Amino acid sequence: MAAACYGGGPLLAVPGTQAAIQLLPRLRPPGRVAVLTPGYAEHARAWGGAGHRVEPVDAGGLGTACARADVVVLCRPNNPDGILAGREALLAWAGRLAGRGGWLVVDEAFMDLRPGESLVPGGPRPGLVVLRSPGKFFGLAGARLGFVHAEAELLARLAEGLGPWPVSGPARWAGRHALADTAWQERMRDRLVAAGARLAALLARHGLAPEGGTPLFQWLRHPEAAAIAEALARRAILVRHFPDHHGLRFGLPGDEPGWQRLEAALAGMGSEDE
Repeated sequence: MAAACYGGGPLLAVPGTQAAIQLLPRLRPPGRVAVLTPGYAEHARAWGGAGHRVEPVDAGGLGTACARADVVVLCRPNNPDGILAGREALLAWAGRLAGRGGWLVVDEAFMDLRPGESLVPGGPRPGLVVLRSPGKFFGLAGARLGFVHAEAELLARLAEGLGPWPVSGPARWAGRHALADTAWQERMRDRLVAAGARLAALLARHGLAPEGGTPLFQWLRHPEAAAIAEALARRAILVRHFPDHHGLRFGLPGDEPGWQRLEAALAGMGSEDE
């Protein structure tokens, strides 16, 4: 079912992609690992914790990193800024890394909203490791279910490291039904695209025009990012603050009262500044 939904195989089911994120660094000897920043911090933490030398790189430095690193890790679209690295460039980078025994690890946790951009279709390629997760789009983070797409030899090593019965029966049941419900997926994509546009417009009206994002979140940088995050927190609205980048990531409100609370909070901050 996962192969049909994601457009290819082979895929290894894992107890959440976090399990793969933590295990992959232990399947290689310590080396030089370039990690896209800003990004999901667990990637850098896992590689560093396994003894690798982690080097943060921005999106413009990815191509150069592929020429010198043993492993390059990125999210696509990126969390938190929504950058979507080009498919052809990534495949070329994976081939370059594979020629030196390296890997390109691509975390596609937010790719369900743009399935045609995924690197999974077309079959496994040397040096390419793709992570897919139903946790974001399908709202199944608590189910502890994810998938890894890679060459069979690497998947076998991952499976051995995870041990027997890594995915629970309830997670398998929920995942199978979610991945098979293509009608729901199409409706939800349309709904989320509209919600993402609404959030971007709301932020822009209050002087916080997003610089990037996906339909699930919006990203912006602001010199007063810390103060904005704190002011919103005082109003019981939590946003993700990225201190090193003066960045803020806004997620979608969960319901109409949530939208109204967010708009009131943003308007209230503007009143405080006057």
